[in-house]
Formats: sequence, C-alpha cells, structure tokens
Amino acid sequence: LIAAAVPLGLYLAKVYSGEPVFLSRFAGPLERWIYRCCRIDAEQEMTWKVYATGLLFFNLTGFLAVYLLQRGQGVLPLNPQGWPAVPTDLAFNTAVSFVTNTNWQAYGGEVTMSFLTQMAGLAVQNFTSAASGMAVLMALIRGLKRTLSPTIGNVWVDLTRTVVYVLLPLALIMALFLVSQGVVQTLDGP
Repeated sequence: LIAAAVPLGLYLAKVYSGEPVFLSRFAGPLERWIYRCCRIDAEQEMTWKVYATGLLFFNLTGFLAVYLLQRGQGVLPLNPQGWPAVPTDLAFNTAVSFVTNTNWQAYGGEVTMSFLTQMAGLAVQNFTSAASGMAVLMALIRGLKRTLSPTIGNVWVDLTRTVVYVLLPLALIMALFLVSQGVVQTLDGP
C-alpha cells in the first residue's frame, strides 16, 4: 500500500481533474455516454449545497432501490431457491447499512437474498456507496483548496469518474483473477 500510494494518488488526481490517463481511451467514451444519457453538463460546477443535495438524492435513491429489491424478491426473477421477501426491519437495516458503506450483515446471504437482490442491489450498492465516499473526499479536498471559490466540483462527474476510472477497472481485474482461480460463475441454484 505504501508503494502504491504515490502512483495511485497521482492517478486519482488526474482522474478527478479530468486529465487523460492510460484508461481514457476505453473509459472516456463510456464516461461521455453516461453524461449524454443522464444529461450531465460535466463543465458545470456546483456550490456545496447543490453538491450535497445531489449526493443525498443519489444515496436516497440507492437506499430505496436496495430496500425495494429485498421486499420484492419473492416475486422477482433470478430467485432459484424461491426466497420470500426479506422482512421489513431487516430490509431497512440492510439498505441503510449498504448505503452508508458499513455493509453490516444481520443475515446469511445465500439463505436470505436472491441472486437478483445480491447482484443488482448489494453488489451495485458496494460500488455506489464507495463512489459516494470518494466524491465526498474530493469535495472536501476542493473545499480546502478553493477557499475563495463558491464551487467544489460536480457531484455527478465525481461519481461517474470514480466508477468508470477506479472501481470498474479494479472489479475487472479482481473478476479475472477469481475466474483464473476457478471460482464458480453460475446463476443456477445450489
């Protein structure tokens, strides 16, 4: 970690400032496509209040998605074991836990959550909550650096760049490693 700190820090600085990096050839088109689809103006800076509101909206949406997936998993696809809906209190606890990136689990994943809930809810939230935390860090750094500026960046740009340039490449590398080690990849029941 100590050896990676400087190159990783330089990489992140370039990513968040919009400078080209070695992944730009592949990730750049994806980033621009996301901006077009979501109608994001990457050049528009935000005040801290607008940034915080966007971040809260983003995390509330993630909370609702995870909660509703758990509550509806009994009638949703990719549930070969036929697990019923997660109880209300457990679904709320789990959704809050994953949105806040604490990932505290009061359940047995393979005996409580369907494949869809685990993939589209919990795994996605692992990405988005980490991206949210990194966006907050970038806003803090910009806030400290830009003491005379009323803006701290664009929350949607920071979230997108975190996912596209940092989290997806790491996930791809780890997935290839796991596949090379023979980890089972199937949607069949046990």
